[in-house]
Amino acid sequence: MSTLSAASVESATEAPEQKKPLKPCCACPETKKVRDACIIEKGEENCTVLIDAHKDCMRALGFKI
Repeated sequence: MSTLSAASVESATEAPEQKKPLKPCCACPETKKVRDACIIEKGEENCTVLIDAHKDCMRALGFKI
């Protein structure tokens, strides 16, 4: 049986680890990958659905696009 002091429990709940903010380059890798592949293979004008899907994903994560 492990023992925890009250101070260690309180500090764990009061000061959660601060996460680094998500960078736009790392957000939505699934939609980004298919969007980029489509643009390379077919041209931007033929990939508007995938471009819009990636924009929607980015907006859902709080990015202003």
